[in-house]
Amino acid sequence: MTRLCSALCAFLLLLLPLALPASAQSAPVTVFAAASLKDVLEEAGKGFTASGGPEVRFSFAASSALAKQIENGAPADVFASADLQWMDDVAAKSLIKPETRINLLGNSLVIVAPAASPLTKLDLTAEALSKALGDGRLATGEVNSVPVGLYAKAALQKLGLWQAVENHLAQTENVRAALVFVSRGEVPLGIVYATDALADPKVKIVATFPPDSHEPIVYPFAVTKAAQTEGAAAFLAFLKGPTAKAIFEKYGFPVLGP
Repeated sequence: MTRLCSALCAFLLLLLPLALPASAQSAPVTVFAAASLKDVLEEAGKGFTASGGPEVRFSFAASSALAKQIENGAPADVFASADLQWMDDVAAKSLIKPETRINLLGNSLVIVAPAASPLTKLDLTAEALSKALGDGRLATGEVNSVPVGLYAKAALQKLGLWQAVENHLAQTENVRAALVFVSRGEVPLGIVYATDALADPKVKIVATFPPDSHEPIVYPFAVTKAAQTEGAAAFLAFLKGPTAKAIFEKYGFPVLGP
């Protein structure tokens, strides 16, 4: 009987860590982030964990889709949007901790073509755009909800190009999906962020939209109201530090703050 009790006690001691609160076990940090941040945040997450932080898990998608998931109770600890609109949307519903919000990164909007395309430079005129498209389509994010699509539509309208492409769009669920269409040669042109173009050797930039043709591209970050781990604030602090700054710049992201 004594031997049985000793074995049982040892087994219960093994289970004891499982009964501790998640925060006491350095619970993983769950980050909902814009698709355009995939490569850079995955590297930053590894750096954070290597420096002693907990594991970081990511869910990448269009900011619009992620905002709606958070509004529906999805368990995100940190939200990183590709525009201000969707961060404002979750903030208006009191789903982030406002004191943690920071406009951290910027970007620029470009037109890309497959690397093998004979096109090297595209003038931002209706005639040049129509000629470059031919019977093909222009890939970008969904123009009424996905940030890259919203920026693209605004820029095309400002430059008087919207009518030339409105009926020739291949609208996608996020910017990386648009990039894939171009990378595979399924469409002759796409509108993506400059950092996406730099991440894929199978595409090349043929035009860059003037900064004043659309709202500034800003990536706000914030800890969510539902965050269950102290690691969320620690990860955001890491992203604002010098190690992460070097990673962001390596991938072509202008660092706006702090």
